[in-house]
Amino acid sequence: MKRIAIIGAGPTGIYTFFSLLNLRTPLSISVYEQGDKAGVGMPYSSEENSRTMLANIASIEIPPVFSTYIDWLRSQSAAHLARYGVEKAFLHVRQFLPRILLGEYFRDQFLQLVERAKKEGFEVEVHESCPVIDIAATPEGVNLWTEGEPEPKSFDLAVIATGHVWPEEDASSRAFFPSPWSGLMEAKIAAGNVGIMGTSLSGLDAAMAVAIQHGTFVEADNEQIHFHLDEGSEALKIVLMSRSGILPEADFYCPIPYEPLTIATEQAIDAAIEQGSEGLLDRIFQLMVEELQRADPAWSEAVALNTLTADSLREAWFADREKNGPFRWAVSNLDEVERNKRDRRTVPWRYTILRLHEAVEKIVPHLTEQDRERFNTGLARVFIDNYAAIPSRSIRRLLALREAGIISILTLGADYEMALKTDRTVINAEGNSWSFDTFIDARGQKPLKTKDLPFPVLRKQLESAGEEIPDVGDDYTLLAPEYLRGKIAFGALPYLMHDRPFVQGLVVCAEIGESMAKAAVQPTSRARRRLPFIGD
Repeated sequence: MKRIAIIGAGPTGIYTFFSLLNLRTPLSISVYEQGDKAGVGMPYSSEENSRTMLANIASIEIPPVFSTYIDWLRSQSAAHLARYGVEKAFLHVRQFLPRILLGEYFRDQFLQLVERAKKEGFEVEVHESCPVIDIAATPEGVNLWTEGEPEPKSFDLAVIATGHVWPEEDASSRAFFPSPWSGLMEAKIAAGNVGIMGTSLSGLDAAMAVAIQHGTFVEADNEQIHFHLDEGSEALKIVLMSRSGILPEADFYCPIPYEPLTIATEQAIDAAIEQGSEGLLDRIFQLMVEELQRADPAWSEAVALNTLTADSLREAWFADREKNGPFRWAVSNLDEVERNKRDRRTVPWRYTILRLHEAVEKIVPHLTEQDRERFNTGLARVFIDNYAAIPSRSIRRLLALREAGIISILTLGADYEMALKTDRTVINAEGNSWSFDTFIDARGQKPLKTKDLPFPVLRKQLESAGEEIPDVGDDYTLLAPEYLRGKIAFGALPYLMHDRPFVQGLVVCAEIGESMAKAAVQPTSRARRRLPFIGD
C-alpha cells in the first residue's frame, strides 16, 4: 500500500484526497494541517474571516465533492443559516454567501472523505494543529518532519497543498497588518484613521472587518443597506487606496459552464505559440480582437477596438471608471448588473473577456521578457479585473459606509512612498501626505520563489539544481533535481503564479488536485511548462 502525505487540508488538499479516493486503489494517506480543523482552509476559516466577508464564488461554480454546495446548504437548518444572515427559503445556485459558511461545507465534505476512505480499505491518519517543518526527498521516498517530532516519517509521495502564504503577523504592533489575514480578525481596531492598501475584494473585506467593530449593517427588504455607527466611534475614517483608485465591477450574469470560444480556440493559440516568442503577444491580441468583434460588434466599435493594442486596451477598459469616479460609477454598475441578473441577460464583451483569460494564460511561459512585462501591466490587469468581479452585496455595503461618511477612496498615482512608523503609517504621493493610525496591506497574494519555501532541506535540494522557481510536470510533481522526480507533487498556488498568473480559485484547486492524485498511481516526468527565471 503506497504511503501518501497531503500537506495542507484546505480545498487543494481536499480535492487531491477526493481524487485519490476515486482512483479506487487503496492507499495509506496521512493528512497534515497546521490549523486546528482539517478541511476548512484559511480563506474560509472563522479565525481569519468575519461573517460579513463573502466568498466571490457561488455554488454553480464550485466543483462538488460528495454533494454540491447548494444541496449541502439546503440540508442545513434554517436557524443555522440565519446565524449567517442567510434565508433558507431564498437559496439559489448563483448566490454569494459568507466565506465561513463555505468553510463549514468543506469541513463536512472532508470528514465524509475520511469516513468513506476508511470504509473502502484506505488507511487514513489526520494530524491537526500539526505544522510540517521540513521535507526531503531520499532515494527511498520522502521524509517529512513535523513540529515537536525529532524523527521524520517516510512516504512514497508527498503532496504539497499549502495554499496561500501571508506574512507573519507582528504581535508587538497593531498599527500595521501585512495582510488582512495576519491577525486582523482578533485585533481591536481603535476608531481613528484607518488606511487600506488595495481596492479589490480583499480591501473591501478588510474595511468591513474594521467597520463592524464600530457599528452595524442594517439590510432592508429591498436589498438596501445602511450602516449605523456606534456612539463613541465618530472618529472612524477608512481610506481605501491604490495606484488607480478604481473599484472592481459587481459580479455579472453569464452562462455556466462557459461556452467555447470561436476564434481564440486552443488550436489557434497553440498555432500562435508554435510561431515563436517574438510577436506572440501581438498575435494573441489580434485573436482577442477578432473574438470580441464577433461577439459584440457594437461595443468593439464604441471603444474603437480595431485601433487598440495589447498595451492600450487597459486604458480603454478603465476609461469609464476613471471618468465618473469610483462611487458614482459603482452605483451605475450595480444597477446595471442587477438588472441584467433579473433579466438573465449576458453582456457579450464581458463574457468574452472572462472566457479569454483562461485561454490566453497559456502563452505566458512562452513570452519574451519584454512581452511578459507588457502582458503583466496591460492584458493581465484587464483579465484580473474582469474575473475578480465581486458580490453585489459587498458593493452595497461599501456604498453604505460611503453614505455614513466613513469611507473614501484615494488615488495614489504611479509613484508613492509608504513609511512604516512605530505607531502609524505615512503615505506620500504627488506632494501630499496622509497619516494612518492603523494600516492594512490588502493587495493580495504575491508570487513566491524557491527561496521563500518554508521547508529548509527541500529548499536546498531545489536550489542545488538551480531551480529559482519550482519546475513541475503535468501531474505537478517536481522535475529537478532528478532524484525528486515522482516523489513530491507541488500544488502550492503562490509558487505557480509566475507562469500562471490566474492560478487561483476553487476550480483550479480541483484541477490541480486531480492531476496530483494521478502521481500516486503513475508518475510522469513530462514537463508541463518551463518559465525562464526573471530576477527581482
